[in-house]
Amino acid sequence: MRIHMMLAGVAAAALVAFPAMAEDGQYGEQLNRIVTEAAAGTCLETLMAQSLLDACNGQIQGMAPALSALGTIETMTFVSAQDTPEGRVESWSVKYTGGRTLTWVIGQMQDGKFSTVGVTG
Repeated sequence: MRIHMMLAGVAAAALVAFPAMAEDGQYGEQLNRIVTEAAAGTCLETLMAQSLLDACNGQIQGMAPALSALGTIETMTFVSAQDTPEGRVESWSVKYTGGRTLTWVIGQMQDGKFSTVGVTG
């Protein structure tokens, strides 16, 4: 099964170039909501910057069934945070009831909306 990435506004290599920030996650609740809604076929306009919303809407038909097939989110564990020129980006390990674990990134928030959400690796 392949999960399409919704990375808008950040290259994975750029994340490594900046030092880690805080030791705790700030965006776990929003990530859980975004991923849960995407599995149900909805891109959250209230949490997504326009570029991310456009990317999500362009991929949701293929992404929703793939996310839904993973099961519901069982646990989320904060991994790290990186400071980028566009803002903080967090990594989270997300374990699904189907047994699979994926690493998600979320960040670069402006005006309460995220420009970056996606699966890494």
